[in-house]
Amino acid sequence: MRQSTITALFLFSFLSLFSQNNLEDYVKEGIEHHDNGDYDNAIASYSKALDVDPKSTLAHYEMSLSYFSKGNYEEAVKYSDFVLKQNEDYLLEATLTKGSSLDMLGKTKESIKLFEKAIKQKRIHYLLHFNLGINYYKLNDLDKAEEQLLKAIELNPNHSSSHLILSYIHNQKGNTVQTLLASHYFLFLEPDSERSKIAYQNLQNNFGGNVTKDPEKPNNINILLSINNDKQFGAAELMISMLEASKSLEENKDKTKDEMFIKNTESFFKILGELKEDNNKKVWWKFYIPFFYDLAKSDHLETYCNYISQIENEEALKWLAVNNDKLVAFDQWLRREQ
Repeated sequence: MRQSTITALFLFSFLSLFSQNNLEDYVKEGIEHHDNGDYDNAIASYSKALDVDPKSTLAHYEMSLSYFSKGNYEEAVKYSDFVLKQNEDYLLEATLTKGSSLDMLGKTKESIKLFEKAIKQKRIHYLLHFNLGINYYKLNDLDKAEEQLLKAIELNPNHSSSHLILSYIHNQKGNTVQTLLASHYFLFLEPDSERSKIAYQNLQNNFGGNVTKDPEKPNNINILLSINNDKQFGAAELMISMLEASKSLEENKDKTKDEMFIKNTESFFKILGELKEDNNKKVWWKFYIPFFYDLAKSDHLETYCNYISQIENEEALKWLAVNNDKLVAFDQWLRREQ
């Protein structure tokens, strides 16, 4: 009797191990299909995994992700819901997939409720705040969108999309300084993508967009200050306008556009650094401005300006191609600053 029991237990353990191996093999196979863009075969592999273990949270999550990537958002919600109801593993991933699916289905307010609930449950992650911010941005609630994006940046300063959307928000609000700071940092993180073209154009527009010349009186310069900008940046915005206007001064007449960009960027960063409010805990003063102020005081500003300009400036690309040693030095400086 004892021998029969031992044999049965051994067989049960063997079958359990065999089933687990099969489950992992099917999931691995599905992930490979998914990564290759073959979502139908990925779903087929995950279905086999669920035949082995119908309660596998991993297989359900991966299934939801493939359905989302395929554009079948209803099924993505269905499989995400299973993971969330299990309340065990992959809760963050399932929340993000379900929230994004709801948004794609036009249920943005439901998506917001989902993300807010997850945050209240202490699921702290920058992507929860980022996606919540995106949803508020789509509803044109710019203040709430900004609040969430700032939290995302605090949790992960290297998430380029958070900086980009933050720059869009302040560009829409008409806040010059904030738009410039967020655009600069986005371009620092992501200088050579299609999105970089938009960010670079916003940067250029905001640095000189409020300065105009009277065609009948070329020596007269008009400066239009934003009525929306936060008072804490009023002095800085005025200085930006003065810097842009300085291009017409006699001392700058022989400088190229690129040389003026470097010179004025240095002045902009230093002005903000000297205005820095030590008691202000906002991201602008404790993150953006200290970084750019240190950069302006370093020997690497020329490298930085060429680096962030490469997407729209052929001369910057040429400069980078022949100054690799300066790029290496800039990288070493950044590592020391971290």
